[in-house]
Amino acid sequence: MSKVTLPSDPPGGLRAVVVWSIGVAVYFVAVIFRTSLGVAGLDAADRFHVNASALSTFSILQLLVYAGMQIPVGLMVDRLGTKKVLGLGAVLFTIGQLGFAFSPSYGTALASRALLGCGDAMTFISVLRLGTRWFPARRGPMVAQLAALVGMAGNLISTLVLARLLHSIGWTQAFAGSALAGVVVLVLTLLFLKDHPEGHEPEPSTHRGSAYVRRQIAEAWREPGTRLGMWVHFTTQFPAMVFLLLWGLPFLVEAQGLSRATAGELLTLVVLSNMVVGLVYGQIVARHHTARLPLALGTVAATALLWAATLFYPGGHAPMWLLIVLCAVLGACGPASMIGFDFTRPANPPERQGTGSGITNMGGFIASMTTLLAIGVLLDATGDDYTVAFSAVFVLQALGLSQILRLRGRVARRERERLVASRVEALHVPA
Repeated sequence: MSKVTLPSDPPGGLRAVVVWSIGVAVYFVAVIFRTSLGVAGLDAADRFHVNASALSTFSILQLLVYAGMQIPVGLMVDRLGTKKVLGLGAVLFTIGQLGFAFSPSYGTALASRALLGCGDAMTFISVLRLGTRWFPARRGPMVAQLAALVGMAGNLISTLVLARLLHSIGWTQAFAGSALAGVVVLVLTLLFLKDHPEGHEPEPSTHRGSAYVRRQIAEAWREPGTRLGMWVHFTTQFPAMVFLLLWGLPFLVEAQGLSRATAGELLTLVVLSNMVVGLVYGQIVARHHTARLPLALGTVAATALLWAATLFYPGGHAPMWLLIVLCAVLGACGPASMIGFDFTRPANPPERQGTGSGITNMGGFIASMTTLLAIGVLLDATGDDYTVAFSAVFVLQALGLSQILRLRGRVARRERERLVASRVEALHVPA
């Protein structure tokens, strides 16, 4: 029996790769800007004369804006299309990066990071939508993991390139120079990006007003797959995000006694591990749909175990081999969080993909924001006791794990019902 391709299934191909690559390039630059503070945290504390709590506010505000924008961005993508939303995002995060470069005070720097977070929030959901519009559905898990992999390459640029520029040419020149990348991807987006291939235009939306917005959100949230996707994203993503975005370098330098160079190499290991594991996870999930939850839960368990072993190692300073293993395991957090979208995607029809993905994407960033704040407050309250401060990770993991276990059975039943319904419908499709 030959495989039937539905008329609505995009063909993929070289042109799809080219168009999708432009969208991914926008996301790549957004991640460079988002993670630039991770290699500049100690410099920012000196430049703006702030303590740990105030320093964490930079990342918290950025993530607060990012998380708060996810549902509005999902609705915007569903209504306006990818090109307009990605273009607007590129404008905002470029202005934010430039503002951060020239900020004379803590307040203006905060405003710049908030603007950057707003633009950044418009990228990943748009790239996910671009993938579903240009590639066949069976390619969804791998396309999503590849997009995340390219994003992590942006993190690698921050760690390897921006960190060196920061200490060779200075704060203003490094951040202002990096903002040129935002201009480049904006031009590419405006000139060459297309929302969908010819012949695969979405049905025109006739819905307007607040009733449409409420219905989109309510229907997406009603699907247990959307909620499970959000909690998988919540539980898996944040340990690595917190480590790379702000607290990894201070933890390795101040708590573990490493040099900045060695700490930077370990942060690079997290990124490289993420890229390798992302390819592996994408292949596994694409071929074995039932592996989604075991991979996610296994990543949570391994992350918790390595965090505990590092934080509570006798004598305070963990050996280098343990820090290497910790960073390698943290690299699996990003790919595991992408599994959340593999629960959300089949639970929502094409016209609700942006909204559903936005809800899912909120999960990890809410967890990251909460943990960033908790670590900063606990560091100030305990006199920089990283063991106590970083133990906040376990609280968030326990919360997320309880919700995953609560929802998994409901999602499995719903997916079985959907599979049976699709097979029955296929029997009635003319040959």
